[in-house]
Amino acid sequence: MHRLPDLPGRVAIPAQARGAPGPPPPLERFNTAPAQDAERDLLSCLHSPRWALRVAGHRPYPDPASLLAAADEAAYDLSAEELAKALAAESLPALPEDTYTAAHTALNAAHAAYEAKFGHVFVISLDGVPEEEALDRVLEDIRSRLANDPEDERVVAAEQLRRLARERLENMLRGAGNCADSPHGAASGT
Repeated sequence: MHRLPDLPGRVAIPAQARGAPGPPPPLERFNTAPAQDAERDLLSCLHSPRWALRVAGHRPYPDPASLLAAADEAAYDLSAEELAKALAAESLPALPEDTYTAAHTALNAAHAAYEAKFGHVFVISLDGVPEEEALDRVLEDIRSRLANDPEDERVVAAEQLRRLARERLENMLRGAGNCADSPHGAASGT
């Protein structure tokens, strides 16, 4: 029978070397952040203090899907006044620098007409829309939604705002920082 030599202080199978611990995954970071920090990050996704308090107050979340579901549910519960305040905090989407002047003019005119009719900026989630189609989608949707009556548009805007918040949260969970650091963080969908 073959025996391993006696090597004091050594083991026959070396332990795996451990690398330096990296930063915690985004969900763990969110779950363990002080309440004030979590609420601030959430407010950069959707400017609704009650929504942020509610979502942060249900931590820890076992997985990203649970966080997104809780965020959706809280967004559905926004009152008309809370929705109006959240919409007021949204900014106009930025256009790519290479967008031609006529598109800027058309979009600015459409935004002005929309704001005059509904009293808030136009919001749209462009999740899944190829970048080269984004401008056309925004122009098409804003013109279409101008035909809505104010109550119907409130429902559509609330849904788009919920989608934007979800998209921003998903970006945060992918490690893109807080919602404001996400590609759609400060813009209204573009």
